[in-house]
Amino acid sequence: MKQAPVNIKNKRATFDYEITDTFTAGIVLTGTEIKSIRLGKASLVDTFCFFAREELWVKNMHIAEYFYGSYNNHVARRDRKLLLNRKELKKLERATKETGFTIVPLRMFINEKGLAKVVIALAKGKKQYDKRQSLREKDDKRDMDRMFKK
Repeated sequence: MKQAPVNIKNKRATFDYEITDTFTAGIVLTGTEIKSIRLGKASLVDTFCFFAREELWVKNMHIAEYFYGSYNNHVARRDRKLLLNRKELKKLERATKETGFTIVPLRMFINEKGLAKVVIALAKGKKQYDKRQSLREKDDKRDMDRMFKK
């Protein structure tokens, strides 16, 4: 039986941040964590990335405890290490030292080899008026689509 593809999105990130650059990173997980992700029991709400000792970590990512995990179960909101090559890490670290830039996870998926991956983005926070503009553009696009479908 083929499982449905896992595609967990952070919808709030594109609303709150202006995305400048994206990267696909591997993530270090335990056995029960990958099983929960394959069941789609994960959330990227309120997650962000930070640097510690030249390593990139994701904080506040919620991966629900595995139902059959017993004493081997993991902590739902622990810090998890992201895997990128050194060149990408240096680029991200330089950019985050500039004011206003942060790293946010956009999407988590499982690739064709069965490995969990996280799409992270270098982003700059939007102001309130930018958010209103985004909503207006979204409404206009929806109205245009409605007009052309008739």
